[in-house]
Formats: sequence, C-alpha cells, structure tokens
Amino acid sequence: MTAFTVSDENASTIIADYAPGLVLVAVITASAYGLRHIPFVSQLSPMISAIFVGMLFANVVGINASSAAGISLSGKRLLRLAVALLGLQISFAQLGDIGVRGVGFAAFGLGATFLFTLWMGRLLGVNRQLVHLLAAGTSVCGASAIAATNAVTGADDEDVAYAVACITLFGTIAMFLFPFVALVTGISDRAYGLWIGLSVHEVAQVVGAGFQGGAAAGEVAVVTKLARVMMLAPLVICLSFFLTRPQKQAAGKGRKVPLVPFFVVGFLVLAVVNSFGIAPDAIREPIVVATPVLLTAAMAALGLGTSVSKLRQHGLPPLLLAGMASVFIAGISYLMVTVVP
Repeated sequence: MTAFTVSDENASTIIADYAPGLVLVAVITASAYGLRHIPFVSQLSPMISAIFVGMLFANVVGINASSAAGISLSGKRLLRLAVALLGLQISFAQLGDIGVRGVGFAAFGLGATFLFTLWMGRLLGVNRQLVHLLAAGTSVCGASAIAATNAVTGADDEDVAYAVACITLFGTIAMFLFPFVALVTGISDRAYGLWIGLSVHEVAQVVGAGFQGGAAAGEVAVVTKLARVMMLAPLVICLSFFLTRPQKQAAGKGRKVPLVPFFVVGFLVLAVVNSFGIAPDAIREPIVVATPVLLTAAMAALGLGTSVSKLRQHGLPPLLLAGMASVFIAGISYLMVTVVP
C-alpha cells in the first residue's frame, strides 16, 4: 500500500508541476490555429502565429511561476520530439522528382547561404547563437529549421523569437514579390518553381508563391523545398559537431555532450522508415497530422518565454543580416536556375 501511496503522490506532484504550463501552451496553440480563419493572418503558419501569440500573452498578461515547468517541457523535450517526427514526412524518392541538378542546387544554395550568413553576422557583430538561427532559417526551412537548430545551440528564447520574426518578414515579402519578378523576367514555369523552392523560407510561403506560377510550377516548388528540408539533419549534425567540441572542453568531466543529437538520429531513422514504406498508414498518418501541432506547441512555449524588452536589445543589425541573407539566397538561386545548364 505504501508503494502505491508514494507513486500516487509522485504522480500528483508531476501533474501539479507540469499541468498549468501545458494547459497554457495548449490554449496558445489552439489560438494559433484559430487565427488561420482571419484574412492575411491565414497566410502565416500556425507555428509562426503561436510564437507571436505567446509573446503577446507573456508580455501583456504575464506568466505565473507555476506554469514554468510545463512551458519548459514544451519548449525543449516536445520540440525535439516534433523535429524527430518530421522524418515521417520525408521520402528519398522525392529527390528523384527534381533530379541530380535540383538536389545539387539545393545543397549548394543551402551551404553557400549558411556560410554567407555566418560571415556577414560576424562582420555586423551579431551574437553567434542568433546568427546560427538566422542562417538555418534562411538556408533551410524557416521556423522548423530555427527550432531544430536551437535544440543544438541552446539560444535564448529572445533569439528564437527575433529569428522567427525576421524569417517571417522576409519570407512574406518574397511570397508576394517573386511572382512579380517572374512575370517581368519571363522565366519558365519549371525554373520559377525551382527558384521558389530553393529560396523562399517557409513551406507555407513556398506553396503560396509557387502555385501563383501555375500547378506545374507549384509542384516543382514544393518538391524542391522538401529537398531542402531533407538537408536539415545533415546541417544540424555538422553544426552539432562544431559546437560540441568547445562544450566538451568546457564541461571537462561533466555530463557527456552527444556528437549527434538523439532527435536528429530519430529524424533520419524515420525518414528511412518512410522511404521504404515500413510504417503502416494507420500509424504514419496520425503522426504526420500531429507533428505540426507539436511544433506549434513548442513555438508557443518559446513565445511564452520571450521578453520584448530583451528583444529590443538586439537592435537592427540582426534584421539587416536576415535581409542580406534572404537577398543572397534569392540571387544565387535565381542565377543557378537561369544560368547553370
């Protein structure tokens, strides 16, 4: 009887610690999905809306200390789980739809943009962790890449919020501007689709901009974008490798820092499972539906942990960096699809 009593007490303590924060995160997540029914705001993915709604709540209403544990759980462990589950939406067969040329363009554009952003960030004096987030968000897949990169870099919530805001701003500008550029330049539908998939940040923004060029262009854009998303895991592994060396030196005999984060391993394993059709649809489909909800909840938690006053301290240099990185990836991608045979 004693064992059961202790167990019940532990369960009650855990519920008391985590429930308030988890409920708050769930409410913010639901609100973000509800905003999809509002004109213009519907253009934003729930992930992006969630971080802004969370910031608004935290800085206007305030957060009770009892919510801290549940918010932290959602912003860290839930985030890693959601990124790992993204692997079930990736199939290696998708790469064949754009060919070796398209995959090569995606890899080169990603690498060049990431390195350019690191270089410019250093010149502009932007803090290193924020530079990593902006580089990943611009070169790979917006908010999802920022979230995955943050799981390795451990940046402040303010850095994450600033990076998401920048990616949202310039991705939205691209979504409306690029179709006009294509109209003026007269590039082919396939080239336009490749360009959009290679350069626009968020998947939702790629869909919005891509299909403005027609169904064929939209399909090419989405597949090209997925090729970039598939490169998220190798990027995070490389970043983890370079970041864990100084961490290990600083930690000394402390806890071990894994070279490859476990959530990245999970991402890769699930991508292989999906590529070979191992997972039954009855299991895979509910997970695919739930994954963006989990990511949205994680972004809501990050928003709840963000202080606007600290956000202002970053100033304009990171915004300038994000703009330059966006122009760089747009320019180099356009040159690749129009000049390289």
